[in-house]
Amino acid sequence: MPILLRLFTIFLAAFFSLGAAEARQAIGRGNVVLVPLHGEVSPSLAVFLRRAEKTAENAGATAIVFDMDTYGGRLDSAEEITGILNHATIPTYAYINSNAGSAGALIALATRHIYMAPVSAIGAAAPILSSGEDLPPTQKEKTISYWSALIRGTALRNGHNPDIGEAFMNKEKEVKVGDRVVHPKGTLLTLNAQEATEKINGKPLLADGVAESLVDLTQKAGLKGEVVQFAPSGFEQLAFWLTTLAPLLLLGGIIGAYLEFKIPGFGLAGILSAICFALFFLGHYFAGLAGWEAVALFVLGVIFVLVEVLFFAHSTIVFGVVGVLLMLASLLWAMIDRYPGQGFPSGAMLRIPVLNLFLTLLMAAVAIALLAKFLPRTSIYRRIILSTTNPPGPSLAGLPRAFLPAVPIASGARGRSLTILRPSGKAQFDDRVVDVVTEGEFIAPEMPVAVVATDGMRVVVKGIVA
Repeated sequence: MPILLRLFTIFLAAFFSLGAAEARQAIGRGNVVLVPLHGEVSPSLAVFLRRAEKTAENAGATAIVFDMDTYGGRLDSAEEITGILNHATIPTYAYINSNAGSAGALIALATRHIYMAPVSAIGAAAPILSSGEDLPPTQKEKTISYWSALIRGTALRNGHNPDIGEAFMNKEKEVKVGDRVVHPKGTLLTLNAQEATEKINGKPLLADGVAESLVDLTQKAGLKGEVVQFAPSGFEQLAFWLTTLAPLLLLGGIIGAYLEFKIPGFGLAGILSAICFALFFLGHYFAGLAGWEAVALFVLGVIFVLVEVLFFAHSTIVFGVVGVLLMLASLLWAMIDRYPGQGFPSGAMLRIPVLNLFLTLLMAAVAIALLAKFLPRTSIYRRIILSTTNPPGPSLAGLPRAFLPAVPIASGARGRSLTILRPSGKAQFDDRVVDVVTEGEFIAPEMPVAVVATDGMRVVVKGIVA
């Protein structure tokens, strides 16, 4: 309930602030885009920075300046952000406006130019647990080995000293420039503005210079375009939450669809399923990960499945299979992070979305198996079935309802279905019309059925060959 309330609050704020937010973010060709990078490094920050970079590139901006003030955060998010910045096709600048600690230092190395405020610091990027404790020895060694290689590659790509980046994380790394030992091993490297901009052999140790402000940075860096602030809109704040909850939304959508097929008529389960899928695509759309083409593909898949259920339930499965494949493809498409002008996604880009989709489908399969086994035995399910399979109206008011005949139908009795059983409906045995339910299968009207068992108010049937 608190999460739903939070989402509703953000949605209202997004609705009333959308126009103003979009006006603030109007970016034109030749602009310098200023992007705030404040607070904890988290998945939501990665989503925001991805959109900022893509928007700036597509608009023809001349540069992106990241206003950094962070003590760090999650390493996995820092890895995602460094990948985003390493894909940039326009110059990137980091302005260390007080702090670029831990994961923030790794992100700064992924930009091509670094400027620092007069009182600021960068470094100390050792991996630790979320509780603040040190990693276990083996895990720490593996983490440092992997990240040292990644940091060196990132630093080299952007023209920085790779030894500096490695010393931010590995206290056993000595930094030596020429004959001078800049940093002895034994402690993690942290640099203030003066140390980072010190010139050795005519080249700054790390940062291009000290800037009193963002305006001073643009002047010293020779950036001529108009500076445009890029801030998260209300809908983007909503997207941060929706993308975080994407696996749960998918799971809810799939289970809701299953329950809708189990219960006659279009009811609450179908509405909740539609809402979950709509929020899934809405979140990825506002996060810049998916366009309306993914939604169109999903809707086309739903249409194919409905055609299968309504018209070809017992003759072919082609429409149903094609529809399910289209729906899965659209869900996967929405989760893939693609860059402007990029062709078919690489294996690395597909790995995480495919894994997430597989785990969601696995959890949905387990949930559906449990529902199929236990749901028909519940009193709630019986009440739903009885209320939806018997027509309401004044003509029935006050009359006793007998869902079973006075003489119980024996197990094995044969009859025919009068309505579609999905899985409940009506069947006729000799001259008696009875409310029945299958064990999960769908049975079309006018098909032969046989009684499997009777359980209180229920008559359980199965389809048979005439």
